[in-house]
Amino acid sequence: MNILDFLLIAYRSLSKNKVRSLLTMLGIIIGVASVITMLAIGQGSKDSIQSQIKNLGTNVIMIFPGAQNRGGVNLDIGASQKLNLDDVKALQTRSSHIKYVSPLARKTCQVITNSKNWRTQVQGIYPNYFDISNYKVAQGEMFTDNQEKSAAKVCLVGQTVTKNLFGDGSSPVGQSIRIDRVPFKIIGTLADKGANMFGQDQDDVIMVPYSTIQKRMLAITYVPQIFVSANSETEIGPAREDITKILREMMKVAPADDSPFNIRTQDEIASFFTSTSNVMISLLASIAAISLLVGGIGIMNIMLVSVTERTREIGLRMSVGARGRDILRQFLLEAVLLSIFGGILGALLGILGAFSLNKLLMWPITLTPYSVALSFAFASMVGIFFGWYPAGKAARLIPIDALRYE
Repeated sequence: MNILDFLLIAYRSLSKNKVRSLLTMLGIIIGVASVITMLAIGQGSKDSIQSQIKNLGTNVIMIFPGAQNRGGVNLDIGASQKLNLDDVKALQTRSSHIKYVSPLARKTCQVITNSKNWRTQVQGIYPNYFDISNYKVAQGEMFTDNQEKSAAKVCLVGQTVTKNLFGDGSSPVGQSIRIDRVPFKIIGTLADKGANMFGQDQDDVIMVPYSTIQKRMLAITYVPQIFVSANSETEIGPAREDITKILREMMKVAPADDSPFNIRTQDEIASFFTSTSNVMISLLASIAAISLLVGGIGIMNIMLVSVTERTREIGLRMSVGARGRDILRQFLLEAVLLSIFGGILGALLGILGAFSLNKLLMWPITLTPYSVALSFAFASMVGIFFGWYPAGKAARLIPIDALRYE
């Protein structure tokens, strides 16, 4: 008998008990569907985070003042007021690996128009911050270097601010608003950017010249943060070394002392979130794989029952010339067919479930051929593994004892 004959016999045997075969496959179906869905959710979350990080700018380096010590008490990172505009200028002029530099100051303010108001975050920046952080101008224009130096009362508003202050479809360019009772003229709107990796709405923002927020709104002389863009991703490392060297020289830090500032790169952020996502994906896949093991145990249980029910049939086959390996192959193929059919149905259910979660709950998903193939292959191996013992038990039956079995 060839393999096609064994497959036909196995198929006919399973077809005689359709309901039992379907219930046996249920564990495999649920297991494969769970693995595919969980991997799609995990990979989708990972891709979404990486996309958000890239949206912030691929070559971005962030500089924060270090923790400050007062009376032996270490304060939070950023409590120090060491950074200043001279540092910004030094970074821009003394490093060949740095393309753009911009200070950044933030303040949450109440913004008022003639009839509406909205509380949002106001950011003071240099014009090149738009290049650093990948912000685009949708309407109007960005402010110039001269406007920044003169502390001009001009601003660009995000789409969320535009919607809440002026309504959908209207252009606020040329209109005036009051930010903390200071009048500003809107010279442009920012293009949609969506939420960042922390869920914060990046369109709920107003951009103003740094000197304006520094002098008119915060009354500070230090720089809360500095954003830097390296020439390319390959120059992030050299740019970071330059930043450390320049700032330590500007601050006159002794060689043995720690730097009074902290540097963070997008690579570090991406690496952290990627490792976290990988752990989450592994955890989800492991939990889902338990369903496959339970399904395999179900297959073994039903196959043992099938061997017991068909003992006399096995004895009859052996008496007319069937060998032990022929019986082994027949029952093993039945177990594998159950796994394969269950894997196919489970894959379809998993793909449908993943897209349903994306449509109904707006969860990001990423379906890859790798996850589907892996789940299907694992399901087949489960069938072989858990079907081997019942098949071996059938192959070891003694023909005369099997014929006498009642």
